[in-house]
Amino acid sequence: MIFQDRSEAGKLLARELAEFRGRKDVLLLALPRGGVSVGYEIAKSLGAPLDVLVVRKIGLPYCPEMAIGALTFDGIEMLSTEALSDLDVSASDLRRVIEAEREELDRRERIFRKNRPPLDARGKTVILVDDGLATGQSMRAAIACVCRHQPGEIVIAVPVGAPGSCQTLAESVSRVICLSKPFYFKAVGAFYRDFHQVTDEEAIGLLQKADAIHSHSL
Repeated sequence: MIFQDRSEAGKLLARELAEFRGRKDVLLLALPRGGVSVGYEIAKSLGAPLDVLVVRKIGLPYCPEMAIGALTFDGIEMLSTEALSDLDVSASDLRRVIEAEREELDRRERIFRKNRPPLDARGKTVILVDDGLATGQSMRAAIACVCRHQPGEIVIAVPVGAPGSCQTLAESVSRVICLSKPFYFKAVGAFYRDFHQVTDEEAIGLLQKADAIHSHSL
């Protein structure tokens, strides 16, 4: 399955989430920035509040696109021990990458949240949204972050994902809803015709629109 863009993917994914429409206990948390574009369409369809869960991928120092871990806004730092044992990564190089990603995470937290507290996840059905799952490292950190806030259940919703990552993450949540699990999975962007980098301004605008729509419906 090839999606035209993240907006189309979000609309298609919303159909699979129809059972959550109109429920007051549902909270959508999108991983910025690409996940916000997908999450916005879902939030409109379900009538659910949308917020961000800021996570940063930790990539290999010599191959940034290859995720070996992730960081969250509330201090969680997760690293794949399997990946580190198989790869030649010095402690100093790894720490330099982590510090740089922490700075970017803090920057995004400031601009996306603007000192607003996170939405209350206690007892809620939390739907974690992203534009795709490759290694699943960022989503794994997001799950750990949400679990700290005692949700009722966690559901992962993505348009496309690597089969192995979907299977592994399913062991940690109530359900993984994924529209396409291609056997030959290279990168999330390969399954979108338009996979432009979502800007901070785009993500902020969509979050504001989602908040206005939800506030008007209350």
